[in-house]
Parts: sequence; structure tokens; C-alpha cells
Amino acid sequence: MPAFEQTAETIDAFHRGRFHLVQPKGRGHRAGMDAMLLASLVDAEGAVSVADLGAGAGAAGLAVAARLADARVTLVERSPEMIAYAARSLGLAENATLAGRISLIEADVMLTGRARVAAGLVDDVFDHVIMNPPFNDAGDRKTPDALKAEAHAMTEDLFESWIRTAGAIMVPGGQLSLIARPQSIAEIIDACGRRFGGLEVTPVYPRAGENAVRILVTAIKGSRARLNLRAPLLMHDDPASHKFSAFVDDLNNGRASYPRRGR
Repeated sequence: MPAFEQTAETIDAFHRGRFHLVQPKGRGHRAGMDAMLLASLVDAEGAVSVADLGAGAGAAGLAVAARLADARVTLVERSPEMIAYAARSLGLAENATLAGRISLIEADVMLTGRARVAAGLVDDVFDHVIMNPPFNDAGDRKTPDALKAEAHAMTEDLFESWIRTAGAIMVPGGQLSLIARPQSIAEIIDACGRRFGGLEVTPVYPRAGENAVRILVTAIKGSRARLNLRAPLLMHDDPASHKFSAFVDDLNNGRASYPRRGR
């Protein structure tokens, strides 16, 4: 048995128990609000196919499947350890109603051409592609946790590579959705280039008067619409409380989606 299958793990409930996630304990990237906000960007009805690039243990993809009863989700992850956690999540009895609509691909999102196709990421398949790419740049403090470092460490031309793959595997008119640090906005816009248009960018603020900590970005493959900077999303209404605002709590627990304005 590979050594990573012997490490401590937790089983965590999301969406008020509508799905559960197996995650490494005390190491690696732990899924939380970022994944739930990312999942909320998929606003769809009926049968829809979704790829979660760099899925980790699968939190965002499972959140989409839990909220959208007809969605089929493919989790794409290069780490054998993290894809193994995702597989264990699909084997949980608590996820029995979701497992049949979720598939796994162990592949590097940065593959190109025939290597990408051979890994299972074929052209023009998905209606939605979601991603939470690594966000730490070279100047950030290094973590001694190798598994977490792999999930968080940004590489050169990361957004160009990831968004190129998203454009290749997505149907014309499909939606790209991602969550990132605000400092990455220029790279994201450049990477979308002529592949994607109609960008909608929502800054996410902890509280009124504080700086944004995340941006939510959606874009449409082949669109020529101009960029739209949306109203900010405030995590907390009360400056003295850690309680989420009502709308953010709905997004976090799968009771609402965050639809595009340009639908």
C-alpha cells in the first residue's frame, strides 16, 4: 500500500451534510470557503458537464454535483495522493447519490496537445470548467508541508497554461469560472485573451472598508463582450462578527448560485 494511504485523514461534511469529503489531516490543502464560492459560479439547469481542474480532494466539484442534480462532474488532479482522497470520498455511503455522476482523471492541467488528449482531457467536451489554481508566488513564505506546497505554489505562465487547457476542453459558448487572489487579475485577463470574452470580475471583501482578498472571475468561450467589474461581495455584514452574510452563507452551503449578469 502506498505510504500516503496510511496518513491520518478526516471526513468533513459540507453543504450541511449533503456531501462529505475525505481530506488529509494536519497536512496538505484543506478545502473551505474558496471551493464553495468557486462551485457557486456554476449556475445551470438540466444536464450539464463540468470539469474541476486541479480538483485536489474534490470539494468544489462535489459541491457542484450536490447542488445540481443533473450535473456530471470530472475531477482533474495531478497528485496521486489527492486523487486517492477524492476516490475515497466517492466511496462514502454519504455520497452515494453523487458518486455515479462524478469521474476522476489523474492528469497535469498544464499538458498540451496530444499528451493532454492522451491523459483524457479531450477537446470540446465540457459546458463549464472551474478552477482554483495555485496562488503563492515566488516571494511568498515557503511552507514545509510538501503536499500543501504542491497545491499552492504558482509556476511561470500558470494562468496561461490552465486557461489554455480550459479553452481546449470546453464547448464553444462554455463558461470558465475561477477564484484567485486580486493580484492575479492582470495575468487572468491576459490569459483569457481571444479565447474568452465577457469577463465578469467580482472582488470579495471580508468587510466594508477592508481590502479585497479574492476575486471571482467568469468568462465565456468565444465571446467578444467587454469586461464587467461587478459589485463587491462582502463576507461579513457586521464588522464585529465572524458570521457570514446571509447571501454568502447560502453560497457556502449550496442553497444558492452566483449567476452571471450577462446571462
